[in-house]
Amino acid sequence: MGSRSTVAAYRSRVSRLDALVLTAGIWFLAKFLRYLFPPLFPTLTAEYGVSNAVVGGAFTALMLAYAAMQLPSGMLADRVGGWRVVTAGAVLAALAALAIAAPVALGAPLPFVALVAAMVVVGVGTGAHKTVAVPLLSRVYVSRTGRALGVMDTFGSFGGVVAPIAVVAATTGVLAAVVDWPAIFLATGVVGLVLAAAFARRVPARVGDAGAGDAANTATVGEYAALFGDRDVAAFVAVTVLFSFTYNGAVAFLPTYLVDAAELSDGTAGLLYAAVFAVSVVQVLTGGASDEFGRLPVLGGTLALAAAGLAVVVAVPTAPVLVLAVGIVSFGLGSHGFRPVRGAYLVDLVPDDVAGGALGAVRTAIMGVGAIAPATVGVLAESFGFQVAFGALLAALVAALATLAAVAVLAD
Repeated sequence: MGSRSTVAAYRSRVSRLDALVLTAGIWFLAKFLRYLFPPLFPTLTAEYGVSNAVVGGAFTALMLAYAAMQLPSGMLADRVGGWRVVTAGAVLAALAALAIAAPVALGAPLPFVALVAAMVVVGVGTGAHKTVAVPLLSRVYVSRTGRALGVMDTFGSFGGVVAPIAVVAATTGVLAAVVDWPAIFLATGVVGLVLAAAFARRVPARVGDAGAGDAANTATVGEYAALFGDRDVAAFVAVTVLFSFTYNGAVAFLPTYLVDAAELSDGTAGLLYAAVFAVSVVQVLTGGASDEFGRLPVLGGTLALAAAGLAVVVAVPTAPVLVLAVGIVSFGLGSHGFRPVRGAYLVDLVPDDVAGGALGAVRTAIMGVGAIAPATVGVLAESFGFQVAFGALLAALVAALATLAAVAVLAD
C-alpha cells in the first residue's frame, strides 16, 4: 500500500510539471531554431553565392519579425488565451523549419527568396512564445513563478548553446558525411510539431478558466501604454531597459574588449566569453530564491553582482586572467540571475487580464534598446577606446541598481 501511494505521489508530482516542461521545451526549440542561422552564414554565402551583408540582412529580418510579435502576441493572448497563442506560434515555427528542410525531401536547393521568407516566419512563430509564456506559467505555478521562469530561461539559454554545435556537426563534423545542414531543420520541425501537439493537449487543463482569455477584453495599445503611467511599473521598466542596454552591449563586444583592452589572445578571450553563458543555470536558483525571499532582494543582489563583476573588468583590464575570469563570471551570474526574476516581478506588477500585452510592450522596449546598444558601444570604442565604452555600460548598470533601490524604498 505504501509503495502504491509513493508511486501515485510521484506521478502526481510529475504531472504537475507538464506545463513547465512543455513550455520550456518549446522555448528551447525556439532559441535553437533562431540561433542555427548565424553559424550557417559561411555555408549559406557559399551555397547561394550571396554576400555576408545579404545573409546578415536576412537574419535581421528574422529578428525584426520576432521583435514585432511581442505586443501583438501578448494582446492576442489576453483575448483568446495564452495556450492558443503558444501552440499557434510553435506550429508556425515548426512548419517554417520543415520548409527550410525541403531540400532533404526534394533533393533540390530551396530558392534563396523562399529561404528568407521561411526565416521571417521563424521570427514570427518564435516571437509569439516568451511574452505569452511568462504570464501563463505564473498562473499555473502561482507560488513558484520565479523558479518556473528560471527553468524556462535556462532551457532557452542552452538552446542557443546547442545550435552552433549542431551546425558544426552537420557541416564539418562527424555527421557531415551522413547528413547536410537542412536535416537539422527537418528534425527541429518534427520535434516542434510534436511539442505543439502535446502542449495543446496537456496545458489547457492546467491553466483552466484563467488561461482561456477574455473575448470581451478590448484593451487598446493606448490603454496598455497607460499602464506605464503607474510609478512602480515605469520605474521598473527603466531598470530593465538600463540592464538590457548594458547586457546587450557587453555580450556583443566582450571578446573584442578582452583582446583590445586586456591584451588577451583570441582563444583566451573566447573561453572567458563562453563562461558568461555557461553559468546561465543560475536562473533556476535565483528564480526559486525570489519565490522564497521576495523579488526585490534577489533583483538587487543579482544586479549588484553583475555591476561588481563588470567593474572589475572595466577598472583593471590588464589584471591577471584569474581576476578577469572572476569578474566575467560574476557579471554572467548576476545578469542571468536577474532575468527570470525580472519577468516574475513584472507579472506581479500588472493586472492578470492585461499581463500578456503589458509584458509584450516591455519586451518591445527592451529589444529596441538592446538593438542600439552594440552600435553605441562601437561608436564610443572608435572615438574613445573600449575601456570608455565599457565604462558607459557600467554606468548604465549602476543607474539601474540605483533606480531599483528607489523602487524598493517606494515599495516600503
